[in-house]
Amino acid sequence: MLRTIIVGSCVSVQGTFESQLDNGKIVVRVGDGLFTGKPVVKKTA
Repeated sequence: MLRTIIVGSCVSVQGTFESQLDNGKIVVRVGDGLFTGKPVVKKTA
């Protein structure tokens, strides 16, 4: 499943979900790299 995370103040990364950490951040894989950041949540209307 693709997930989007925020890694910096204006940097986002979209990749395949790998795991969720205890601090609420998630890990996504892009190619051979793993990135950790805050998940972007969907807003409902």
